[in-house]
Amino acid sequence: MVADSQPAVRSPSADVLAPLLELAGQVLLGKQTQLQLAVSCLLARGHLLIEDVPGVGKTTLAHLLARLLGLDYGRIQFTSDMLPADILGASVYDRDQGTFRFHPGPVFAQLVLADEINRATPKAQSALLEAMEEGQVTNEGVLHPLPKPFFVIATQNPQEQVGTFPLPESQLDRFLMRIELGYPDPRAERALLAGRDRRDWLAELMPLLDTAQLLALQQATAQIHVAPALLDYAQALLGASRDTLPAGLSPRAGLGLLAAARAWAFLAGRRMVIPEDLQAVFVPVAGHRIGQQAASQLLADQPVP
Repeated sequence: MVADSQPAVRSPSADVLAPLLELAGQVLLGKQTQLQLAVSCLLARGHLLIEDVPGVGKTTLAHLLARLLGLDYGRIQFTSDMLPADILGASVYDRDQGTFRFHPGPVFAQLVLADEINRATPKAQSALLEAMEEGQVTNEGVLHPLPKPFFVIATQNPQEQVGTFPLPESQLDRFLMRIELGYPDPRAERALLAGRDRRDWLAELMPLLDTAQLLALQQATAQIHVAPALLDYAQALLGASRDTLPAGLSPRAGLGLLAAARAWAFLAGRRMVIPEDLQAVFVPVAGHRIGQQAASQLLADQPVP
């Protein structure tokens, strides 16, 4: 007699994200592709850099995702006089206990908006390196783990604007993707001008997911299959960047490319990556590392398997 088997645990499905993306698209009009890239970045356990002029919805996108995903939200407004302790926290002497106690900074949140990151000096920018790469903060030799999930959305103004500092390559490489929002098309802008205040709308939004569901979705994304032919395609793109450019794409960029492609495939409801998935995320993943024009040219020149 065969013993009764345990019921199979159903793998998390991207279907639960469809209502979230639909509602987000109603708030941030005309930016469905950018929203899908942002959610893909989160599913891939990466961090997102948004570069654009002020006033196009960068902060709204970050606040919108935090509300709909039920994530603890922290905002850091970067300025030229900011210190690392303003981001990470500091140890403060407690008279009653007679010891120093660590007071966490605003980086201790599940979704952190690093607003206008390139208005801070490189010293302040570098405070995020350990947090973004290892999910922890070290203070006086003591490790303080950051919450999970941990997702940084940084915004930066164009380099030609006054009062900006360029992000060093080591900082740029910590971001899985860079995207631009751009101005809305006339139809979307008309709906925006005639519609309700987005700040009031954001305040009324309720979470559509909880932390446990999001972590399960991240885990399911990591299980998406990548066939050997797709690995060959990714390696060919990496190799071409190193052959044609002074500094090509790093192994970290390659791992990020595959993670982003898995996330894009997962959002489309596929259990394996196809070439179109890798192509959809290549420029957002590679553009801030080697230049957007170079990334687009590499993608155009490389034969598709």
